[in-house]
Amino acid sequence: MASTSAQLPSDSSSSSNLIRRWSHDVFLSFRGEDTRYNFTDHLCTHLRRSGIKTFRDDRLTKGEEIQHELLKAIENSRSSIIVFSKNYAESRWCLEELAKIMECRQEFGQIVLPVFYHVNPSDVRKQTGSFGKAFTNHEINWKNKVQIWRDSLTETGNISGWDIEDGVCELQVERGFLDAFLDQRVEVHKAGWNVATSPRRDVLTSRRWVNKCRSQQAATTQCLNVATSQRH
Repeated sequence: MASTSAQLPSDSSSSSNLIRRWSHDVFLSFRGEDTRYNFTDHLCTHLRRSGIKTFRDDRLTKGEEIQHELLKAIENSRSSIIVFSKNYAESRWCLEELAKIMECRQEFGQIVLPVFYHVNPSDVRKQTGSFGKAFTNHEINWKNKVQIWRDSLTETGNISGWDIEDGVCELQVERGFLDAFLDQRVEVHKAGWNVATSPRRDVLTSRRWVNKCRSQQAATTQCLNVATSQRH
């Protein structure tokens, strides 16, 4: 687990969160060459089968600029799952996604759930290891973007997430992650489309959701700790 507890939205940000018209429950941010055909693919399949509206960019090639539609998909998602992997920081596209996600976390209270896929959370937080090597090139080619990307990585690296290490049964992690995610999100999914016409109900629903999420945080952590301790 990362060093700090996951930050749940405040009552006010959650209230704003609930009355938005979301297009997706989850936005998946990942480095295709690392996890497209393994962990991310499995996780996306599990989420969609469980009725969670999940956005995954399936294009195999990227242009020079991040597409407007992708930024809108992030804005219109209730939450984001970021799969940090060895080559994540090499992609300017991934770093731009991350910066947008953290912007939405600040502005809309979007929930951010990091997964550290065979990488040390400290490398994400401090930009060391493979993340440090990636920034050697970024410092030369993208000086105007580097600090924003660093700040986003540091902030995300300080959010409590799920570690997938060598020898861990990934299927157990995926199932544990999905169970925890469903427990935390089902009530919000049901409430989000019913509160816009009733501000008073909106506030009450928001507070109940925040309290529910807070009470489930310990159970969620325990569930995924058990999952990640399972070995082949």
